[in-house]
Amino acid sequence: MPGLQRPLYQMKADFFKTLGHPVRIRVLELLSERDHAVSEMLAEIGVEPANLSQQLSILRRAGLVTARREGLSVTYELASPEVAQLLATARAILTGVVAGQVEALEQPA
Repeated sequence: MPGLQRPLYQMKADFFKTLGHPVRIRVLELLSERDHAVSEMLAEIGVEPANLSQQLSILRRAGLVTARREGLSVTYELASPEVAQLLATARAILTGVVAGQVEALEQPA
């Protein structure tokens, strides 16, 4: 049924909404380096456990991370290396934007 299919641009918008939270971005950055246990992420990110759990749940539902139980702890990893590439691309874009802003500020008025 074609009427039930969402357009790709809407799916992309929803995808970027999922990325639109600082804790979720930080989690993905950490997981871009290596797999992390929840306890490690808590120490790095500095949020309440319930908040981190909620953000991890959102990332899991979106298919961006996967979790595996190792004894008493749960370890997360990126579901796809493309997530790390996306973060690196975002960093490159932002670096260019910031450099452009600095350059504009340095121009004589």
